Amino acid sequence: MTADPRAALTALVAALETHLETSAVSRGEDDPAVIEAYERIAEAFTAYDDALMDAYGEVTPLEVYDDDLASDDDEDADDGEDDDDLDDDLDDDDLDEELDDPEVEDDDEALDDTTSGRH
Repeated sequence: MTADPRAALTALVAALETHLETSAVSRGEDDPAVIEAYERIAEAFTAYDDALMDAYGEVTPLEVYDDDLASDDDEDADDGEDDDDLDDDLDDDDLDEELDDPEVEDDDEALDDTTSGRH
């Protein structure tokens, strides 16, 4: 790992340039040169982010994509759908309570009076 953020940044830029060059002459989706360049970007970025944290206590707003973590997120997303349904139910219940609230009805009557020209 490179402890100097400037050197780590230089290595990251070089990895990005290599990835661009290999992508331009790629021999297909599973081209080993592109895959290797992709992995080098991930490694160089992680080294840069770590060096930045060690030297300055700062991080970038980026994360390295990880297939294993992405599949875990997909499983979590299924759980989120159920949560959304619960949120919708709560919103409907809140709306029902507002409709039963006399203050809301008074506000509606006041609005009707102003829109019809009556004050």
